[in-house]
Parts: sequence; C-alpha cells; structure tokens
Amino acid sequence: MRVPLIAGNWKMNTTVSEATELVNEMRPGLDEIANVDKVICPPFISLAKVRELIKGSSIKLGAQNLYFEEKGAYTGEISPLMLAALCEFVIIGHSERRQYFRETGEIVNKKVQAALRAKLKPILCIGERLEENEAGRTEEVVAEQLRSSLAGIDFLGGLIIAYEPIWAIGTGKAATGRQANETIGFIRQNIAKLYNEDIAQEMRILYGGSVTADNAAEFINQPEIDGALVGGASLKATQFLSIVTQTSEIKQAR
Repeated sequence: MRVPLIAGNWKMNTTVSEATELVNEMRPGLDEIANVDKVICPPFISLAKVRELIKGSSIKLGAQNLYFEEKGAYTGEISPLMLAALCEFVIIGHSERRQYFRETGEIVNKKVQAALRAKLKPILCIGERLEENEAGRTEEVVAEQLRSSLAGIDFLGGLIIAYEPIWAIGTGKAATGRQANETIGFIRQNIAKLYNEDIAQEMRILYGGSVTADNAAEFINQPEIDGALVGGASLKATQFLSIVTQTSEIKQAR
C-alpha cells in the first residue's frame, strides 16, 4: 500500500518568526501520527530554522522551487545543491510558477532532472486551466505536461505527482472527489505507459486545489488519491492537523 502524504505549501507567507510559531503549534499533534508522511514547505528564508525546529520529529521538509543550475551568475536563484543539505522534497512546476513566471515544460523538465541529481524528491505539479477543463481537454493537457516534464528521465527517485487543476487553486472551487479520482487514475495510466505498471502503482499522486479540513475526506476516500498538496489551509495549524488526522483514519480503515 502506498503511504499517504500530506504536504503544506506555505507559498509567499510567513516571516521566520511566524514560521517558528506555526511549526511549534503544529509539531506536537503531527508527530503523533505515524502512518502518514507529513511535509511542510515554507519559504526559502525559513528552511534552516524550520529544519532545526522539526529535528527528531517525523515531520519532513520541502522547498517550494529551485533553479536547474548548480551554481553561477543567477542572481536571486536557489540551486539544488543549496537545498540538498536542508530538505528532502521540492515542489516543481506549480501552476503559479507556470503562470506568473512563464515556466515551460522544458524548464520544469530541467528542474526535475536537477532535483533528482541532487537526490531531492520532486513534487511535480500538473493541471489544466478552466477553459481547458470546460473544453474537455483535461486528459490531453495533463498527458502533455507529464510527457514534457519527465522527458529523458529514467530514474524517478521517489518523485511524487500533484494533480492541481488550476481553476481550483486559491479559488475556493475544488474539484469533486470523483473528478479528481478519475483524472489521477488517468495520470497513473500514463505513468504506466511512460515507464511500467509497477512504477505507476508505486507512485504517490496527490490532489491539490482548495483542499480544506472540511473537504479533505472527499478526496482522501478516493482509491487513486494518495494525499494532498495543501495551500491556504496549511497556514492554519488546526486545519492542517485535521487534514492529516483524517487521512490517517481513512487510510487505516481500508
């Protein structure tokens, strides 16, 4: 059975002191839950501090982005080598990176390769826009994003996929559990075509997009969904803990 994973993407929120307060509020409850992988992804400035705060706990640490070069004259960028000593996971290809910073499939592919070389575990985000969804192009879009993001990559090194329909991110309009499950099942079929069935069945695929404590169970109850990439609700300790707790209870009951 795939171990469920709940990742909190804090985005461009929290100062170092606010991150410290949030981790201290979350840690006791999260650390009691052993059958779910818990990952928090604070801004770069807080990675070192949060790493200290979660040391000795079961909570894992991730970054929100990286650059695909190891070093050089790239002012303002963070390399995979810089992250490798700090965290285990890194979010790549989030829709906000694709939309606001014009990240193409080629760039996402380079970032995935760079992360894997540094032995980081990518959380690769894919998902369609509203107009693509309404035009019935969801499968076409996610299949192409998978192909371009994973082109030339043979070793996946613990890579995780997060299906995040762009129209559901930060809008309060989540997909239904059935919709998300069908699309994630399609993604798994495509992984089997690109690699093999064993890899497809072992890979964890998350849902992301306006996940809250109120609707998390609808997604976690679906057989193809292995957890969630949580945005705004991960900034509230009680909400995030509730999502992790529900995930643990649902998966244990199976």
